[in-house]
Amino acid sequence: MLAKDGKMRLTDVADTKTLLRIIQTIPSPKAEPFKRWLAQVGSERLDEIVNPELAINRAKETYIRKGYDDSWIAQRLKSIDSRKDLTDNWKERGAKDRDYAILTDEIYKSTFNMNTA
Repeated sequence: MLAKDGKMRLTDVADTKTLLRIIQTIPSPKAEPFKRWLAQVGSERLDEIVNPELAINRAKETYIRKGYDDSWIAQRLKSIDSRKDLTDNWKERGAKDRDYAILTDEIYKSTFNMNTA
């Protein structure tokens, strides 16, 4: 990886999924609270698969904790749903991976006279 001094340095790295798996294997009692939290989050996500409304409620609660008001939250959730409808429509019409970025950029250009970058 590139170091602060501009030189390339050999280092060990891991993505989030790998780090969580490593933590699961640590036999230390100090790791137990984090393992319990992982189990709790995993259980909640499985519950959300069965009942997706739980995920929507979790999103609302997160926005409330961040200080957003009810009207902002309602608008945000509506915009997420609208975006999903739009991308579903693009998918039905044959859009592939990079197409979504290109199409989104075109919307930004025509609506806001700016690009997504």
